[in-house]
Amino acid sequence: METKIQAIHFDASESLVSFIQKKIEKLVRKNVNITDAAVTLKVVKPETAMNKEARLVLTVPTHEDIVATKVADTFEEAIDLAIAALEPQLEKLKDKK
Repeated sequence: METKIQAIHFDASESLVSFIQKKIEKLVRKNVNITDAAVTLKVVKPETAMNKEARLVLTVPTHEDIVATKVADTFEEAIDLAIAALEPQLEKLKDKK
C-alpha cells in the first residue's frame, strides 16, 4: 500500500509524517482492501485557531474513493478526526461484502 502525504505551502515535520503513517497503517489493518492513501495538509487562512485542515482519500478497488476532510487546532487532531470519520465508512464497505 502506498501513502502519499502532501503539505501545501509548508514542510511537514518528520514526526508529523510518521504520526500520519502510523494512523494509516492501523486503518489498513482493519481493511486490507485499501490500496492507496493520499493525505493533504493545508493551513487555512486567516491564521486563527482551528486553521489546520487534513484531507484523507483512501482508494479501495471496485468502490468509489473514501474521503474525509477535517479542520482542527493541530494537524494531529485533524488527522485523528478524519480517521474517526473514515472508520464507519470502511465498516459499511466491509458489511456490504
